[in-house]
Amino acid sequence: MEKLIIQGGKKLKGKVDINGFKNAAVAILPATVLAGDTCVIENLPCISDVNILSQILGNLGATIEKRDVNTLQINTKSIDSCFVDYEMAKDLRASYYFLGAALARFKKARVIYPGGCHIGSRPIDQHIKGFEALGAQVEIEHGIISVEAERLIGAEIYMDVVSVGATINVMMAATMAEGVTIIENAAKEPHVVDVANFLNCMGSKIRGAGTDTIKIQGVDKMKGCQHAVIPDQIEAGTYMIAAAATGGDVIVNNVIPKHLEAVTAKLREMGVKITEEGDALHVVASHPLKNVNIKTLVYPGFPTDLQQPMSSLLTVAKGTGIVTETIFEGRFKHVDELKRMGANMKVEGRVAVVEGVEGLMGAKVAASDLRAGAALVVAGLIAEGETEIENVHYIKRGYDRIYEKLQNLGAEIRKID
Repeated sequence: MEKLIIQGGKKLKGKVDINGFKNAAVAILPATVLAGDTCVIENLPCISDVNILSQILGNLGATIEKRDVNTLQINTKSIDSCFVDYEMAKDLRASYYFLGAALARFKKARVIYPGGCHIGSRPIDQHIKGFEALGAQVEIEHGIISVEAERLIGAEIYMDVVSVGATINVMMAATMAEGVTIIENAAKEPHVVDVANFLNCMGSKIRGAGTDTIKIQGVDKMKGCQHAVIPDQIEAGTYMIAAAATGGDVIVNNVIPKHLEAVTAKLREMGVKITEEGDALHVVASHPLKNVNIKTLVYPGFPTDLQQPMSSLLTVAKGTGIVTETIFEGRFKHVDELKRMGANMKVEGRVAVVEGVEGLMGAKVAASDLRAGAALVVAGLIAEGETEIENVHYIKRGYDRIYEKLQNLGAEIRKID
């Protein structure tokens, strides 16, 4: 079992390059099924979720060629059906995107109920509602989701809750439905827009991605294309937070600054200096920082995926901060681990009260999910002494070579088996 060992107390300095967005990549890869042709996907992050999805595509019959470390050429012409079993998808939430893609192309699909990080209730009822509105029959038996339709017909679909996964999945299913599909109360996150751009590159007709109303005109056939995944705003935000936490001076390269406005605003409120330099953000911090209140919201609000790393920063900020988690109720599992390191935090329901302390102390801790792992890395960079982080496999699901990038910024961090 891999572990990360961090000797804290080092200020991060230098430049870090941000990779492609995990949350976009894990939807774009299943979407290649729609093409029945060759797609070249660039700027893919080197993370375990991408590797698993590539294996699933290969097992389904796709031909995959690795052009370089961040580029895959995928030909899905030979795929003629879609069944994603337990062993292929047990650790992966994004496996459900094969439902929308295969339903559009083959009019049927079977996928094991999705896995992924345990961060609270993550129902797929809005996915099912959308598929059924398009004319599909959905059954869940023995942990397997089966969708099938004689034909898909465009419909008006109102999402009861704003769901990124459901918006993308229904959008994919509607690409080859007859007529027009309108998704109301759609998610507006940047990766929804990126997936829509990829689908349009393959020949779909989607308008309105990035707003709360998306219109899809069904087409008869899709084609192959070349597409580069947008930069990962969560990876970028994590390095911005790490720079602030260590009192560092870091240039975060290859970002879309607009996607990070909520994070930038909160860090500036704490006293961090952030300068926009084209497609880079220059982060300079000195302590003490001021504590702030955080409330997670759907985009363009503060992202839930950065709540946990931000919580680590708040533990050493001056004063009291309140963190309100409105998206996932299980997003405070990292708090007990931070307490091991000396944090003064109290959780009541979906609210955490953080009283800033002088400093954290290194300890043995374990990641409970992907972003909790990132939070512990930030805490380890702050802490005095050695921090040992277990369950590194969670971190590898979403961060491309995180320990190497932090080493290049001056952190004393290493991976051991």
